[in-house]
Amino acid sequence: MKLFLYALTLITLSVGCNKKEEQTKTYLPRILTKNEGFNRYPEQKSDSLTIYNVVNSSPQQFSVKFRDTTVSIQTDPSDKNKSSDKFTSAQFINTQKTCLLVQLADSTGLVAPSYLISLKGKGLEVVSLYRASNGSQDQKFTTGINRVGAAGYLVDNDFFITNVNAKAYLIKRQNASERIQGQFLLMSPDRQTAVFLVQKSLYQVHYPSAEVSTEVLKGDVPQDIPGVYAWIQNNYSFQKNKKSISFLKYNDDDRIVDIKEFK
Repeated sequence: MKLFLYALTLITLSVGCNKKEEQTKTYLPRILTKNEGFNRYPEQKSDSLTIYNVVNSSPQQFSVKFRDTTVSIQTDPSDKNKSSDKFTSAQFINTQKTCLLVQLADSTGLVAPSYLISLKGKGLEVVSLYRASNGSQDQKFTTGINRVGAAGYLVDNDFFITNVNAKAYLIKRQNASERIQGQFLLMSPDRQTAVFLVQKSLYQVHYPSAEVSTEVLKGDVPQDIPGVYAWIQNNYSFQKNKKSISFLKYNDDDRIVDIKEFK
């Protein structure tokens, strides 16, 4: 009788473990290496992504489910045992709610890694937003996910993720081996050119085309970021080149600047 009860207990535990394993699936992320769109449509109504608050987490953390299965991300490509299913940030980036921009609850590196979780066919794919960098000021300018108004999100000065239609762009670097070593300042009026303050110059990236422009700052430039921003408003304006791409240029004496360009 005892042997029977022991066997029954083992069977119950085994079924319980299998059920738990079925509720979580771990995904090995691929790396984003080119501009891509993730505005995908579900093939059936049950193909849904849902964000949940993690109970009693402080600071607030989130989990993500696809259908009724919790999404876990393998954080080390060579080790299946290293994974995480908790996020400090999770937001939909398309109206279909089939693509999420997330940041892991992980403090082992310069900043917690960021990913896209996107519907693909009848399943999911996870895309890593990481590019290796050896910049001397990486610690200062690796800041994770930053909201840029209604335009989208800047990730670690290396990626721009548009809101609403879930497009992911690689930000062209000044030096291939390091992420942009500068402070993001503002976007152009058409929300397609990102402007960074890099030492005494403005490094500007039109992220859809990867065309860039570097404008050396002229005159007595303030030392603080708010001061620099105001100084640029008074001395520079966005001007379109022959390709209709907007870059900041130093004003000539006759040009009237519309302050709306900087809003």
